Amino acid sequence: MARWIDGTQIAKTVREGVAQAVGLFCQKHGRPPSLHVVLAGDDPASAVYVRNKEKFAAQVGLAGTVHRLPQAVTEEELLALVRALNNDPLVDGILVQFPVPPQVRQSEVLRLIHPDKDVDGLHASNVGKLWSARPGLVPCTPRGCMRLLDESGIELSGKRAIVVGRSNLVGKPVAALLLARDATVTLAHSRTHDLAARCREAEVVIAAVGRAKLLNRNFIAPGATVIDVGMNRDEAGKLCGDVDFADVEPIAGAITPVPGGVGPMTIAMLLENTVIAAEARIAG
Repeated sequence: MARWIDGTQIAKTVREGVAQAVGLFCQKHGRPPSLHVVLAGDDPASAVYVRNKEKFAAQVGLAGTVHRLPQAVTEEELLALVRALNNDPLVDGILVQFPVPPQVRQSEVLRLIHPDKDVDGLHASNVGKLWSARPGLVPCTPRGCMRLLDESGIELSGKRAIVVGRSNLVGKPVAALLLARDATVTLAHSRTHDLAARCREAEVVIAAVGRAKLLNRNFIAPGATVIDVGMNRDEAGKLCGDVDFADVEPIAGAITPVPGGVGPMTIAMLLENTVIAAEARIAG
């Protein structure tokens, strides 16, 4: 039976570390780091995510504001807000919650956020730094996956790893992070031939494809570590991941549950990214 990787507990440890770092930052600079979140539109899932970010940011002592904009906001209105936040010296981190309303181009939003304040790690400058192994802000969910592996004592050097999903938000950056840790990485996707066979070759499986219970025991080698990034609803409306947990748990070596695995880590890494961004901006 697989060992559970407890993202809820590990995220709590991360937040405690962030709270300490925020306190030290305040002592040095006379203010806490600040995170500003832009929520445009009325997407209910986004509203929940932002409330959680707001709650935990306050809990660790970060300053900042949630800027709530209506569904009818124009692209120029949203971009004007981003410009103002870019130019405000007291703003350390900017996060625009996606999806944005259809009249706003996500690409333009990402292009405009200053790379030094891009705590989501999605600006082209930060993407380039990640793939070039240079210091920069790294997307929160991939960082969370790596922290889960580290806290669980999973050795990556020389291991075979597969990432199922090639999104800019998770799949590609987590592949880059695994490569930087000397894993041998396969980046798979919906068109990968015989996906189950490719997955069975891996000692570490990162599932980030967005399809409920796609990966069952036929995809997993005995003893493999399984990190499930998926957040879906099954046929009964119950929250589930990309991995069929009940089917895979008996044969995996370690596995993240859904909920309680990667999800809590994403927000914890966002808080940590804000402190990293603040310290880097002060250092200059």
